[in-house]
Amino acid sequence: MELNIEGRTAGNSLVLELDGNLVMGDSNAKLRKSVRDSIEAGYKDIVLEMSDVDYVDSSGVGELISSLTAVNRADGSFVLLTPTDKAHKLLAISQLTDIFDIRYQH
Repeated sequence: MELNIEGRTAGNSLVLELDGNLVMGDSNAKLRKSVRDSIEAGYKDIVLEMSDVDYVDSSGVGELISSLTAVNRADGSFVLLTPTDKAHKLLAISQLTDIFDIRYQH
């Protein structure tokens, strides 16, 4: 399933709503471009809304780390909002839950 990304502002943050799979190939490139373009446009605080991300592979995890690094270099904040259970388990197995700011909306 292709990754679709819709952006919206929420206060001083840019929320990127992800829908689909975050896997090697076009979806990673799309996320990379969206995050980098957002930083270049002046957004430092970026939220990835992940409740509609069905699957994340190891390449997708790598892109999340790369995005986090890019935002940190811009002195911003990077939040993973409401990742699915599968995505959260993958981050936990990879011992990455401590490096990401993971939040849940109810």
